[in-house]
Amino acid sequence: MHIGAFVLAAQFPGQGQGETLHRAVRTAEVAEEAGLDSVWLAEHHFVPYGVCPSAVTLAALMLGRTRRLRVGTAVTVLPTAHPVNVAEQAALLHLTSGGRFSLGVGRGGPWVDLEVFGSGLKAYEEGFPEALDLVLRWLREPRVGADGERYKFREVAVVPRPDEQLEGAPGPEVVVACTSPRSVRLAAERGLPMLLGMHCGDEDKAEMTALWRRCAREAGRSAEEIALVGHVSAGVAQIADSTADAREILAKSMPGWLKQGLDAHVTVDGRHRAMRDPVEYTEKLCELHPVGTPQLAADRLAATAERTGITRFALLTEGSGDLACTEQNVRRLGGEVRDLLA
Repeated sequence: MHIGAFVLAAQFPGQGQGETLHRAVRTAEVAEEAGLDSVWLAEHHFVPYGVCPSAVTLAALMLGRTRRLRVGTAVTVLPTAHPVNVAEQAALLHLTSGGRFSLGVGRGGPWVDLEVFGSGLKAYEEGFPEALDLVLRWLREPRVGADGERYKFREVAVVPRPDEQLEGAPGPEVVVACTSPRSVRLAAERGLPMLLGMHCGDEDKAEMTALWRRCAREAGRSAEEIALVGHVSAGVAQIADSTADAREILAKSMPGWLKQGLDAHVTVDGRHRAMRDPVEYTEKLCELHPVGTPQLAADRLAATAERTGITRFALLTEGSGDLACTEQNVRRLGGEVRDLLA
């Protein structure tokens, strides 16, 4: 079982953005001290739902502050970035960290980001496969050119080469955020692990992993290849002496953050986007994920692993909005919960 922290850099009502980012960085430092395996960093623009606009940049800082921890992006949004630039940064972090970096990528949403960065709605609706394949080629080949619908350029050298120095680690791991059968199929055909969202329960995740295996077999992937791929399940973790206390912590803090953050999203084309009810969503997350005593948390993680086959977790630990409470939560997750799982 590989337990990691999912860092959204969530700005709670009344908090400054510097305070929020400090809590994000401390989460990684404490995660390493507490024995967690990884941290996964979210990326958002123009909204307090998450105030980190570059998961790769924050990953670089966290890799520099740690020595053992794996650091991944969850996710780098490809439609608003050039895939070659993303791949170059991934290669750089892979080499300089000794292979501790994972590049998580996704489509993002139909937000105003597409207008600000000049990508356009088409990049979100149709361009993700082209961008993903260009990232993969850059991370696997010595020279790359492109003649696609969106990206066209002459062949150039890949510098730095991610496979140059690290024996047994030819390049950074690439993980794909999957929310639909289409994205599951995309990841499976390329043999890439999935990142599954915290809004999904075990049944949904089990269906998606089964679909991934079926699509991977249809794409010609061997049983050995399929068995080696480790998907990642995102969730929420809040550890307390009683389940009622853990739920109360999140019930007091998360709805205000969710309402403020989700309401700030603006679509690029004016389409209506129904946002989740913050209170109901908080309650749902508490039901789905390890929110409660250390024993309940361990049991819930073990049950998810048994039902879905997923043994890598990225768990939101900052749901209290409080730095001291977040640090304590990470330490209990890395100590008491991991001990019970072991």
